[in-house]
Amino acid sequence: MKIVMVPSGFKECLDAEQVAEAMARGAGRLGNKIQVEMLPMIDGGEGFAKAITKLKDGQLIHLEVTGPVGEPVMSHFGLFTENGVRTAVIEMAAVAGLSLVPRDLRNPLHTTTYGVGELIRSALDAGADRILIGCGDSGTSDGGAGMAQALGVRFIDSLGHPVQVTGGGELHRAELIDVSGLDPRLKHVTIDVACNHKNILCGGRGVARVFGPQKGATPDQVEHLATALEHYAAMIMDALGTDVRFKPGSGASGGLGAGLAAFAGAHLHSRFDIIRDYIRMEDVIAGADVVITAEGSLDFQTPDGKIPAEVARIAKQHNIPVVAIAGTIGKGADRNYHAGIDAYMSIIQKPATLEKSIRKAPMWIEDTTECVLRQIFIGLAIAERSRIEPGAAAQ
Repeated sequence: MKIVMVPSGFKECLDAEQVAEAMARGAGRLGNKIQVEMLPMIDGGEGFAKAITKLKDGQLIHLEVTGPVGEPVMSHFGLFTENGVRTAVIEMAAVAGLSLVPRDLRNPLHTTTYGVGELIRSALDAGADRILIGCGDSGTSDGGAGMAQALGVRFIDSLGHPVQVTGGGELHRAELIDVSGLDPRLKHVTIDVACNHKNILCGGRGVARVFGPQKGATPDQVEHLATALEHYAAMIMDALGTDVRFKPGSGASGGLGAGLAAFAGAHLHSRFDIIRDYIRMEDVIAGADVVITAEGSLDFQTPDGKIPAEVARIAKQHNIPVVAIAGTIGKGADRNYHAGIDAYMSIIQKPATLEKSIRKAPMWIEDTTECVLRQIFIGLAIAERSRIEPGAAAQ
């Protein structure tokens, strides 16, 4: 029997490679009863740049840039050449991710994507013909305004004075956008963004209301941010004639998708569509008897383009059962039954603090993987018994 394991990372805990390693150890406890193939999956979030660069035999460029709370952080981008095209791979989580925001400073009104713009600028300095940007696991909600400033865009207040936008909460201070200083090299590169196409900038399902609370915003702050992003979208429309309010993917990474599309001319792709250009997962999944996927939190949002649901969608095209293991099972998780996930299980079997859960996660993933596999073997044994002794399973 062949089991294909396609995990994503557990946010702020383990990246996809580390989850895969823990799952492999759990499977190894059963000896050689099964054939296991591991396919750690990236979705644009943590580990994106390293994974793509490694796959393409490229190199990581390490540098110091501005982090999400305005302090310097060490970050990186990947660089590889293929078919004569020099491609840079940028991961916004490595410069403005939630994991880089101290817990006592988690307020999306005051976090910035400025470092993302610095990475783009460095990629241009390195001679990139194409830039691939992964949007995920963000700690910001500034609509990409910080990124835009790093690339030469200026925000101006009602008196004609420059405004330094240091977070989404500052957008209301500006009245217009000046793009005359935008880095001209952006016109000569192709920028592709791997993002969740279902995330939009504005409206009732806009990024502030859906993801603001996850980044530390109070209800009042969520409404302040939603209003600020509406104002931001109106300024972009006035300056560039581009309507980003409901553009698919515009809400990615706290609205970074909107900023990349408006100011950098980026193409926003459904993350799995663009990632398939680099990782051919369909053939691997199609050869499985069972697929096991994993995610940090399985809830009502998972069917909206997250890895377990996308993996399940592919598996179901080949009538392959799918089991998901997760750090936590959240509200509305039963929606995943309709997304092609046949069963799910949490790795946390009793109450535990967040700190303990993070520390114990690798061992608990091992244990849960073993448990899932043993349950699969029970099902196979029942099926085999029923085949040999018709009616035995019902007795």
